[in-house]
Amino acid sequence: MAYARAIADAYARRGLDPSGVLAMARIAPADLHDPQARMTAAQMEELSAAAMRELDDESLGAFARRLPWGSHGLLARGSLTAPDLGTALKRWCRHHGLLADDLRLALAVQGTQAAITLCEARPLPAAQRELCIAYVLRNVHGLACWWIDSRIPLQATRLPFAAPPHADAYGHMFPGGPVLFEPGAPGAALLFDAGYLALPLRRDERALTQLLRQRPLSITVRPYRRDRLLAPQVRLLLATRAGDTRSAAALGALLHVSARTLHRQLRDEGTSLQRLKDEVRAARARELLLRSDRPLKQVAAAAGFRNVKSFARAFRGWTGQAPGAFRCGGAAKA
Repeated sequence: MAYARAIADAYARRGLDPSGVLAMARIAPADLHDPQARMTAAQMEELSAAAMRELDDESLGAFARRLPWGSHGLLARGSLTAPDLGTALKRWCRHHGLLADDLRLALAVQGTQAAITLCEARPLPAAQRELCIAYVLRNVHGLACWWIDSRIPLQATRLPFAAPPHADAYGHMFPGGPVLFEPGAPGAALLFDAGYLALPLRRDERALTQLLRQRPLSITVRPYRRDRLLAPQVRLLLATRAGDTRSAAALGALLHVSARTLHRQLRDEGTSLQRLKDEVRAARARELLLRSDRPLKQVAAAAGFRNVKSFARAFRGWTGQAPGAFRCGGAAKA
């Protein structure tokens, strides 16, 4: 209900009465001040959409100047021609800054992890700050999922404010990894696998027009059944079910795709089955070398090698070091 209070405050700052939109969303005025009161996601969407229309402000009073009704549709439309999700998100972040310079949004990639970051260029109003940050992050995550018609599980969500009384709701709004409340942090961030950035957009102008007609609020996260990024799924199966994933055909059967489709989709994602196998083997070998005193022969077998010689040759290719030297160097650092 803190979000409903933030919307009611936006009305008060404009000298307007929110009772009409509250009634439309079936929210009693007394509920605004009840710390135990909750509303459903459907009520929140209905309340937000009605308030944005009536105030003609999709920022709900959070920005220095209004974000006129239709702005988020315009942002989504501006990225539809992007060749892949990474390009679309970069455009979206840049265009959002053109419409509202209160926030700085950016896409960053470090190794295999991508991050959508949000920083305040100027302090947001205290009453709307939490709602604004959560809304913008949820909007861009949901839009990204919609663009590629896929779930994008979050590895973590970082929020620059203390955990509110309703902190448990954030796990539903940002599904995946942990939600971290970090008061005093320079900004917020959504962390996810960078492999999704290479996936092509699967929506067009007609699909967007239909979506905005059905749900004029914006795009929020929906329970997509399919995850179009195969690499993380393959990596997990290789690590946890080594005995059942000895061939591409066996692995494809577990993922309900043919071996040919498996190889093609991994190639489209910029990787290969052999590369993923090497990553899993290398990670397993490094862990055993640093965290156990097993002989090299046992480490080689656990990493999927028939003999120490072939394991040592592969390990040197992965790390530039022999297994023994790697183990000694790790022990010295510890």
